[in-house]
Amino acid sequence: MAGVPGPALVTGLTGQDGGYLAEQLVAAGYAVHGVVNGDPGRARELPHLAALGDRLTVHRADLRDLAAIAGVVDAVDPGVFLNLGGLSSVAASWDDPVGTFDTNARPVIGVLEHLRTRAERGAPYTRFVQASSGEVFAGSGGAGPITEDSPVSPVNPYGAAKAVSHQVVGIYRSRGLHCSSLVLFNHESPRRPHRFVTRRITAGAAAIAAGRADGLTLGNLAVHRDWGWAPDYAHAMVLAAGADEPDDYVVATGEAHSLTDLVAAAFARVGITDWERYVSSDSALLRPTDSAVLTGDATRLRERLGWAPTVGFREMVEAMVDADVAELGAD
Repeated sequence: MAGVPGPALVTGLTGQDGGYLAEQLVAAGYAVHGVVNGDPGRARELPHLAALGDRLTVHRADLRDLAAIAGVVDAVDPGVFLNLGGLSSVAASWDDPVGTFDTNARPVIGVLEHLRTRAERGAPYTRFVQASSGEVFAGSGGAGPITEDSPVSPVNPYGAAKAVSHQVVGIYRSRGLHCSSLVLFNHESPRRPHRFVTRRITAGAAAIAAGRADGLTLGNLAVHRDWGWAPDYAHAMVLAAGADEPDDYVVATGEAHSLTDLVAAAFARVGITDWERYVSSDSALLRPTDSAVLTGDATRLRERLGWAPTVGFREMVEAMVDADVAELGAD
């Protein structure tokens, strides 16, 4: 890394990625400022954030309030701004497409324009890292692994909003800002909220093994995704923040696994091999226009910034199941 340029400002602090990112930024020597929409005190109740002590300062601001976000930027004067905030669920984006754009695209435009005008006024240099998504390229997933040069082709409101942000980063980079867009493919951990299918599966397997549930209802088990370990993906963002030159980077393992593979691995971890009798499919849970297969090629990130995944698919699933088993034991 080319040194720590100043405080790090992180939106989406209380999400899965935000916590891992804050921890890694502190370990890298940054003073971290996080942005939350609710009570900053509640954010500090999360054990992993509380453990950061005075290396973490929490600010309250709604991403949709561009003036409030600009005010935080001016107060913190960050060396790096890492934008992870916004709606993170593809399924939920279908329920509120307009709100998805307001939280996932409009703030990126506002922040980058504010950083540009600050630079024109002689303010200290700020690097910007955008958490983009493989869903930006979901429509071209059948043509092989996604690269940074794949056609932008979202197939849902979440992907469309992320596509706008991804392209806007490129526009402002061409105007001289140090801004990078990291195309994050699916990544999981024990901190993944229960509303996501991966965590519902691991928690469901743990509950069934403990006799606390009778079954698990899912949607399309044939869908294939490129699943990685969330702390590895946070590390990619830290690398991008410290890179001398900005660019777009795909963050992925390059391996596709089906939801069936994930279910089988989760149940195997708790000693259940005949998982089929516990799992049913409900057509109401199917997503419209869901891409059947989506994988990424992280060659650029590996070669330029030295990134590599450290945890494999099965290890990832097992870590999540183990955490859910422990959570049940603590109840």
